[in-house]
Amino acid sequence: MAEDLRAWLDSQKISEPVDLLGHSMGGRTAMAFACRYPERVRRLIVVDTAPRAYEWAGGRPEFAAMNALDLRTLSSRAEAERVMEPRVPDWGMRKFLTTNLERDEEGQWRWSINLAGITAALPALEASPLAAGECFEGEAHFIVCGRSPYVRAEDHALIREHFPAAQITVLPDSGHNPHMEAREAFLRTILRIIA
Repeated sequence: MAEDLRAWLDSQKISEPVDLLGHSMGGRTAMAFACRYPERVRRLIVVDTAPRAYEWAGGRPEFAAMNALDLRTLSSRAEAERVMEPRVPDWGMRKFLTTNLERDEEGQWRWSINLAGITAALPALEASPLAAGECFEGEAHFIVCGRSPYVRAEDHALIREHFPAAQITVLPDSGHNPHMEAREAFLRTILRIIA
C-alpha cells in the first residue's frame, strides 16, 4: 500500500514533501511510506497503531462480523450495527465499519471496500509494516487512544526505535476511532500538530 500511495502522489504530480496522516491500517501504510520515502514526507501523523505485528486470537472479530452480514436482507446501517454487536461490542468500531456500506444502483447494500481481498490479506496486513532498521528521522507524531488495545505502553520504545523524533500524545477517553469517540480532543491535537 505504501507503493500505491507513492504511485498516487506521482499521478497527482505531488513532488514536494507532504504532511501524511494515517489511522489504523492507513497509519501502517503511512509509517512504511515515511521510512521508504523520507524525502517525500514533511510531517508524519499516525493514529492508534504501532510498528509491530498484530495477532488477534481467533481472527479479527470485526472482519468476521462484516463477512457474516447478509447484505441481501439488510434494511439499514442501524440494522447492520445491531447484527454485528455480539462480535463487535465497541459502538464506535461498529459505526466505523458500517460507513463502508453503501447502496448500489438497484438499492441493494454492498461493501464499498474489497472486503474479500482485505480479509484474505489480513495475515500480511497484520504483520509489522517495517523491517528491522527501517527508520524515519523526520517530524513524527503518534496519537494513541487510551481505551484501545492497538498501542500498548511497551510499544512506545518500538515507535521511537523507528521514529526517533516521535512525539506521543495519548487521548485517554478514546477508543480506536478518535474521530468519532473523542472528536474535539482529536481535532485539537491535529490542529496543534499542524499549526
